[in-house]
Amino acid sequence: MADARVIFYKPLALAASVGGGLLAGAVFNQVWKRIGSGEKPEPQDLSQKTRDVLVAAAVQGLIFGIVKAGVDRATASGFKKVTHVSPE
Repeated sequence: MADARVIFYKPLALAASVGGGLLAGAVFNQVWKRIGSGEKPEPQDLSQKTRDVLVAAAVQGLIFGIVKAGVDRATASGFKKVTHVSPE
């Protein structure tokens, strides 16, 4: 029975990841508005300073990593609370 419950974890985790990605994008946009100068610099735009492009990428990666870890952890924890099965 436990294996059948874990099968349901995969679609739940996928949906949570999509939601987490959207959340991380929104958080990054708000953070960049406060620390950056205007819109996020695109790596292909050679008129942008390399430093600005790399700082934006680092901040974006940090935010996405933190949000992903938090969402993954919360999803696994919630699944275990409901099913009493670890989604390992």
